Amino acid sequence: MKKLVIGILAHVDAGKTTLSERLLYLCGVIRQIGRVDHGDTFLDNYELEKERGITIFSKQAILKTEDMEVTLLDTPGHVDFSAEMERTLQVLDYAILVINGMDGVQSHTMTLWRLLERYKVPVFLFVNKMDQNGTDRDALLTDLKTHLHENCVDFGRTEGDTSTEYLLDPEQMENIAVCDEKLLEKYLETGSVDDAEIRELIVQRKLFPCYFGSALKAEGVEDFWNGIQKYTSEPQRPEEFGAKVFKIARDEQGNRLTYMKITGGCLKAKTLLSSRGKQSLPGVKQKQEDWQEKADQLRLYSGAKYTTITEADAGTVCAVTGLSRTYPGEGLGIESESELPVLEPVLNYQIQLPVDCDPHQMLQKLRQLEEEEPELHILWDSQLGEIHAQLMGEVQIEILKKLIWDRFNTAVEFGAGSIVYKETIAEPVEGVGHFEPLRHYAEVHLLIEPGEPGSGCQFFTACSEDVLARNWQRLILTHLEEKEHLGVLTGSPLTDVQITLLTGRAHTKHTEGGDFRQATYRAVRQGLRKAKNILLEPYYEFRIEVPAETIGRAMADVQKMQGSFESPETDGTTAVLKGTAAVSQMRDYQKEVVAYTHGTGKLFCTLKGYAPCRNQEEIVKNTGYDPEGDLENPTGSVFCAHGAGFVVPWDQVEDYMHLNSGLAFDEMSGESWYDAVDCAENPGTAVENASVSRYSGGKNGKFSYSGSYEEEEELQAIFERTFGPVKHERTAFQKKTVHSTAPTVRYRQGRPRKEEYLLVDGYNIIFSWEELNELAKENIHAACDKLKDILSNYQGYRKCTLILVFDAYKVEGHVEEVLTYHNIYVVYTREAETADQYIEKTVYKIGRQYQVTVATSDGLEQVIIMGQGAHRISAQGLKKEIEDTERNARAQWHEQRQSSKTYLFEHMPEEFQAQMEKIRLGEAGEE
Repeated sequence: MKKLVIGILAHVDAGKTTLSERLLYLCGVIRQIGRVDHGDTFLDNYELEKERGITIFSKQAILKTEDMEVTLLDTPGHVDFSAEMERTLQVLDYAILVINGMDGVQSHTMTLWRLLERYKVPVFLFVNKMDQNGTDRDALLTDLKTHLHENCVDFGRTEGDTSTEYLLDPEQMENIAVCDEKLLEKYLETGSVDDAEIRELIVQRKLFPCYFGSALKAEGVEDFWNGIQKYTSEPQRPEEFGAKVFKIARDEQGNRLTYMKITGGCLKAKTLLSSRGKQSLPGVKQKQEDWQEKADQLRLYSGAKYTTITEADAGTVCAVTGLSRTYPGEGLGIESESELPVLEPVLNYQIQLPVDCDPHQMLQKLRQLEEEEPELHILWDSQLGEIHAQLMGEVQIEILKKLIWDRFNTAVEFGAGSIVYKETIAEPVEGVGHFEPLRHYAEVHLLIEPGEPGSGCQFFTACSEDVLARNWQRLILTHLEEKEHLGVLTGSPLTDVQITLLTGRAHTKHTEGGDFRQATYRAVRQGLRKAKNILLEPYYEFRIEVPAETIGRAMADVQKMQGSFESPETDGTTAVLKGTAAVSQMRDYQKEVVAYTHGTGKLFCTLKGYAPCRNQEEIVKNTGYDPEGDLENPTGSVFCAHGAGFVVPWDQVEDYMHLNSGLAFDEMSGESWYDAVDCAENPGTAVENASVSRYSGGKNGKFSYSGSYEEEEELQAIFERTFGPVKHERTAFQKKTVHSTAPTVRYRQGRPRKEEYLLVDGYNIIFSWEELNELAKENIHAACDKLKDILSNYQGYRKCTLILVFDAYKVEGHVEEVLTYHNIYVVYTREAETADQYIEKTVYKIGRQYQVTVATSDGLEQVIIMGQGAHRISAQGLKKEIEDTERNARAQWHEQRQSSKTYLFEHMPEEFQAQMEKIRLGEAGEE
């Protein structure tokens, strides 16, 4: 039976819930169709949803037919709850986009379309309310093609078609064939299009079927549902367990529910789940384990009711109890973490509490609510003793007030909304933090650099483990991760920066974990105080459609907003203006557009991102933030003298610091580098070993194996012609990504250094090397042992993690074996798995996190591993690399030996030197 997860999306009032009711009725889930205006719909069962007639929380229902089972996810349509909708997109197999036939494509509809495109979700469109006067099917289809995609094709019945089984007519088939060149050639030859070909085009998002009708009057709904059954296909799902968390909620008894889609394998009740990363090879670092909990109960919800199940297989959406530390977007098992959401609130409101309400207790309660609604970004202003929330708009405020009353029996009010600003820096700077009260010690040096716009805060380490132990480095990165760092201009969240740990010091006796927390926080703030700081504000990307005679007014308004725009486009009587403008200037402009166009104009706005604020000085002055008065975020450091600690201001910390990072800055270019001479003279510096420097080593500061230049270029060209550009990521191993509205944060560890892994296809190398091939003809085991010895010697010099893989796929019943041979790992694959398959699987697992090179002369294998971001080296290239390494090692040994002999000779007594010279010349006698 085909199992699918389908989401239904729409702009508010498009009739999405009414269509859901009609589909539930068609499949026999409900016996009577509810109505939104009557407050008796199956999915909108929350009291506020019934009162307001809108969907606030995503719900699910199970629809079954003879050969298909669909989990239908109903999402909110109002703009204020779009973040709830976006979280649902990551688990959909298909989406139904409902369009209001009276209004056509609206602003939020285009936002939904962009999100569906971003998450690569195939889409079916249903144009609703076609029973109302003034709707024009052809005009609406043109509107869809213009604003959404040119491959929107009408799949509905033509007028007068009353046949029981509806079939596509020749004109519709031709419109479908035009969506793909190969299909068009076939259609011109045969005159038909197969259902399987249509399904494939829909999955590839090359075709978007459109149906027209009225959900309220049951017109066109049955044809639409039949089309979904006919033109959808179940995606292939892996056998290994994987799940994606997309929602956190609580039931009536207060039990925490983790909603997830099982993307692979199956999940059984009482299974132990954890946030641990994928199982990896010996020596491969794993993600830090955050939690490990049991999935107590599996619930299958349909509306407000649920049934418990013992096992959920791939494609199932279920709610799991017993998990207390999951979060939306988290991947379990083989599933990776979701991308950061696009939609985020840009307005900040103060939550005004009753006089007798303890703000600290209420803050803890609101944190519970924030867990269920991550877009509800709760902030505590310690200076003012106020709670703030970042929200999408007025409707969300009303809903939140009711939620707080229902959940905590507290009546709250919200102050006036203000724009959510962020801060970043313009040039690299080094921050130093020191914390040394009596019997405590920690010092941290951080490099803070500007990041790419929209990249959030990224955390790395370039500190040698010889300088600071790995456990302390992990702790520092954890402290960077756990806090929302504030800028020094307005106290707004820091974003678009890269923070790299350069060096640090701990005391063998007196250092505790909290010491590094203090030193780390102070290093960030001290660096920001020295930096050239920039205030950022949110910007809209807009599209204004107005009558041609009013385009001048629109352009003048945008200029007053200090926005930018392209040359206007005119299509008949309508003019279109596209551009960008600050959210603060465009918040209420929709009303003006409607007013001066007498209701015919449209404004489409989507959040583009953050850009430098044009009136930075004015905003900073009005905010009145004092970074030195922010006691929760100190800028100075604590040093110790005469048995007592004393505070040193941020601008004097360098005069007292104990370490030198060896970092220098070019004042002209703003670039930074490590000073090797300074590092050598200062044993506490970050880069004593050139291999850990981000600016030393091979290409991009990393050693990489490779074959000849010509081979590499040719192979890469072949790959890119076929599959597109190769993307090499620089992350050594990535930590958990935690999203908050401010700042957007991705946490990574290990920049610039990457763990180096060399995977060797054993038998491929043996049969490619002449001497080993000859030996293998006599004794294959001897050839294998010889290769192990060669690679073991090579690893001793290169210090990479070396994994030698041998096929054992023909050995009946053989299980995968990983053995240690001296300093390398030897893997014997399991039955029915070749070395190629094992290497592909391993590269897929670690290729994006580590510096991985594969040694093989299998051409296809080389192309495949390049697609995972790994390097490759041919068998002969590896042989040459090993020979060069041995030659260099011998040369170094001889040089050292000669130096030792020269030193000994020069430091001998003169009589011994004379005697040695006689021996060398053959003049020595019997003495």
